Amino acid sequence: MRIARRRFLQSSALAPLAAAQEGHSAAVPAVDVTRKLARYVVQARLDDVPAAVRKEAVRTLLNWTGCAVGGSRHETVDRAIRALGPFSGPARSTVFGRRERFDPLHSALFNGISSHIFDFDDTHLRTIVHPAAPVAPAIFAWSEQQKVSGAELLHALILGTEVECRIANAVCPAHYDIGWHITGTVGPFGAAAAMGKLLGLDEQQMIWALGLAAAQPVGLREMFGTMTKSFHPGRAAQNGLTAALLAQQNYTSSSQPIEAPRGWANVLSTARDYDQITRGLGEHFEISINSYKPFPCGVVIHPALDACLQLRAAHNLPASDIRAVDLRVHPLVLELTGKQAPASGLESKFSIYHAAAAALVDGKAGEPQFSDEAVRNPAIVALRGRVTAAVDRSLAEDQVRVVITMRDGRQLEKYIEHAIGSAKNPMSNQQLEAKFAGLASGVLPPARIRELIGLCWDVEKLTDASRIARAAAA
Repeated sequence: MRIARRRFLQSSALAPLAAAQEGHSAAVPAVDVTRKLARYVVQARLDDVPAAVRKEAVRTLLNWTGCAVGGSRHETVDRAIRALGPFSGPARSTVFGRRERFDPLHSALFNGISSHIFDFDDTHLRTIVHPAAPVAPAIFAWSEQQKVSGAELLHALILGTEVECRIANAVCPAHYDIGWHITGTVGPFGAAAAMGKLLGLDEQQMIWALGLAAAQPVGLREMFGTMTKSFHPGRAAQNGLTAALLAQQNYTSSSQPIEAPRGWANVLSTARDYDQITRGLGEHFEISINSYKPFPCGVVIHPALDACLQLRAAHNLPASDIRAVDLRVHPLVLELTGKQAPASGLESKFSIYHAAAAALVDGKAGEPQFSDEAVRNPAIVALRGRVTAAVDRSLAEDQVRVVITMRDGRQLEKYIEHAIGSAKNPMSNQQLEAKFAGLASGVLPPARIRELIGLCWDVEKLTDASRIARAAAA
């Protein structure tokens, strides 16, 4: 019977499975990746995190909080709350920027959606992961369930970011190239690790938490430009919180959920480098290279926006006098943002053509320039048709060459070496505060906005981190 089964499998489409079962069943990964990662998170101490890393984590926290408040009134959040709010348990946790409260699992979902809906949140540029979007909603939801100090919450954010970004490093770019939205797929790991730290999980429980996270990947790049893109980090936050709570009750999982032959990395990616996960743990921190967006759209569009805004300001360009806009961009730009005729504001966040036109027409590139109204603006639509983009493989992701040809024959050129918001040209603290205030304006009163900004900056001094969530409530 065993011989017949082997012959059947080897002669069928199941041959690869047969090989795994018959010839490689005894194979064990060279390194125990998940256990090493779990042990690091369990043993990590905030005192061992350099001051510069903690400062960057505070900037990450501030940026995320502003994005969550700013996105809270979007129709996407309204619809999610109408659909799922009635099924929430006890109302214990805040949805930033709103009056409603829900159980921690639902508030984590809703805050993850609101913080990402504008595509304005932080970005780990190497992998294009949005680190805080899955992690912060989970730990803030829990901070209102059980008392957590500001220092503990900040440490959990650092560790969650470390876990998700290291796993992303191990599979990038292959994992992203085959169509996964990496924030949704690695996000559950980050949220589970951060929550596991707050819950005080031991090493075995942390392994189980990571295993439960591995079993809950979410997110397809096909969804970019729709409401579902923001669902990905929201669900990742909810899934990671769920994973940690289950693990706390000794709900078991595989002991090698990341690296096993049928584990997360082998199933979800065509290439992987496990050394990226374990090398230098506790010595360098991924959150230290986090970046923050000055514009609410796909990060690869930012160099073009930077150039167009500078050209418009320098030459006071009337859009009607522009004959053509020629963009030379990194290859990823057209792959991710090549929508030539977006049908909605959400789609326009992934259109290099719309972004350039809107910036040149309005002289701005804020959320109003990526709204449904902006997509239908006749002046933007007209100029959008005169924008062309071509790949220049000599350019890095944060670079662009722009040539604007005027109707009188003049040509205006701009080369951006490092776009604002990139790792080599980061936003200042003052710019982050201004971004926060702009997002929160109209959602919270001015005095509350100032209070909330102050609480974020002083998070390490807070004996109760839930003060931030309470101040963020409408």
